[in-house]
Amino acid sequence: MNEKDELHGLSCPKCGGIVPVPEGQLIVRCPYCDLRSFVRGERGLLRYQVPQHVDQLNATEAYKKFLASSMAIAPAARSHANLVEPLLVYLPFWTIWARLAAWVFGEKRVGSGDKVRYEPREVRVLQDLTWNGAACDVGEFGVAQVPPVDQDLLPFNSEALHERGMVFEPVGAFSDARQAAEAHFEAHVERSAGLDRIGQIFLRPLRRRKALVYHPLWVMRYLFRGRAFQVVVDGYSGKVLYGKAPGNTLYRAAVLVLGMAVGAFVAIDAPAFFLYVSNGDDGVFWLALFLFAAGLGIMFAAYRAFRHGEQYEYRRGAPSALSQIGSPFQMITSAKDIEKWIDQLN
Repeated sequence: MNEKDELHGLSCPKCGGIVPVPEGQLIVRCPYCDLRSFVRGERGLLRYQVPQHVDQLNATEAYKKFLASSMAIAPAARSHANLVEPLLVYLPFWTIWARLAAWVFGEKRVGSGDKVRYEPREVRVLQDLTWNGAACDVGEFGVAQVPPVDQDLLPFNSEALHERGMVFEPVGAFSDARQAAEAHFEAHVERSAGLDRIGQIFLRPLRRRKALVYHPLWVMRYLFRGRAFQVVVDGYSGKVLYGKAPGNTLYRAAVLVLGMAVGAFVAIDAPAFFLYVSNGDDGVFWLALFLFAAGLGIMFAAYRAFRHGEQYEYRRGAPSALSQIGSPFQMITSAKDIEKWIDQLN
C-alpha cells in the first residue's frame, strides 16, 4: 500500500504519536506504543471504561466464597488452596444499545383436550436492550460476555487503565458482533411475544448506539495439590463470572447413584404402572414410551455428571450439571406438556 492510501494526522490516545490510517482499515496500530485503535467514520467508534468498584481484598473474598458455594467442589479446596498473586485485567467488549420496536405475528395455543385450537395473534414489543460480546480472545478467562453496565460508564483513559492493570486491545471486525447482536435481539423478541407458533417478525431498532467498553476483571489464580485453577471476579459488581475448582468425589458418586435410581424408576416402574392400568389405551402407550426415553436421559445425564465431575466449572448464566439432570424429570412432570405431546400424536 502506497502513501496515498494512508491518512496521517490522527494522534494516538496513549502516547500522542501520529498513527497512519490505511483507507478502509478499521483497526489501526500505533507504530510507537503498539496500541490498537478502532476507526469508524469521521468520529470513530466511541470507547468507554467501566469503573472499578472492587479492590483486591473484596475480590479475594469473592474467590473464597466461590470455593464454598457448591457441594460439587472438593471441601479441602476451601482450606488448602494456595492463591497466587491476583491480576487485574481490562477486556474490551463490543457493546450495542438499542430500543427495539417489533411486531410479531403468530398463533397462540388455547383450550385443552379435544378443544385445543390455535388463535392468530399480533404482539407488539417495545423494549430497551443491551448486548455485549468479547472483542478479543477470551479463551484464557472464560468470559465471553459480562453483565451490561449502562449508567456508570466513564470516558476511556488508556494511561490510567495501564497503570492499574493489564489492558487487552480489540481484535477482529465489528460486523461479526453486529450480526450476533441482531440474532440476540430477535431471539429476545420471540421469547417476549409468548406465542406458540411464530409466523413473521418485523424488527426495527431505534436509537441504536455502539461502543467499545473496557470491563475490569480480577483473575484469581490458585494452586491445589499441584493443579492450577482460576476464578474470574467482576471488578464492577464483585460477582464471580467464571471459575474452576477440583471436584468432590463423594458428591459425584451420590449424583450417579441418585440419577440412576430416579432414571430407572422413570424408565421402568412408571411405564409399567401406566400400562398395567391403561386397558390398551394408545395414548398411555405413547406416554409410557416417552417416560422410558426420559428415564434413559436422566441416567445418561447422571453418568455425564459423574464422568466429568472431576473438575467443577462454573460460568455465570450457564446451567449447572445438577439442573441438566433435573431437566428431563421436569419435562415428564409437566402434565400440560404431556397432554400437548399426546394431542399432536393423535
